[in-house]
Amino acid sequence: MALEQRINEEIKLAMKARNEGRLRALRAIKSAILIEKTAEGRSGELTEADEIRMLQKMAKQRRESLEIYQQQHREDLARKEAEELEVIETFLPQPMDVHELKAILLDIIRQVGASKPADMGKVMGVATRQLAGKADNQTIAHLVKELLQQG
Repeated sequence: MALEQRINEEIKLAMKARNEGRLRALRAIKSAILIEKTAEGRSGELTEADEIRMLQKMAKQRRESLEIYQQQHREDLARKEAEELEVIETFLPQPMDVHELKAILLDIIRQVGASKPADMGKVMGVATRQLAGKADNQTIAHLVKELLQQG
């Protein structure tokens, strides 16, 4: 089932359950889908990769806001961000295991012939395309840096 259809079904369930936090997050996802679908240069349909990228962006925004609210001791706002983040993450694929990710990155490092930290750009270009939706870029960059320094 397409993400938009799943979201619409989940909105109905959240409304029946009177779950305000879940409903707020689902409506935010639905809004983001509509914005993406009507963006300039779009055919009106989103690929699965587009949906994952959009959800990852939303999750990242919530994590950053959550961190800021916690630093400012705004527990009321932090709680809302945490609720929304939890809902958004249910629609994202499970992130890869670190050991599995390292194995893939080592293979990519061998493919591009990287041997020193200065080659990080070459590795990241291939890795971010190949691992899109399976791992976040910050984790990928950290592991690539670590592996290149060891090599």
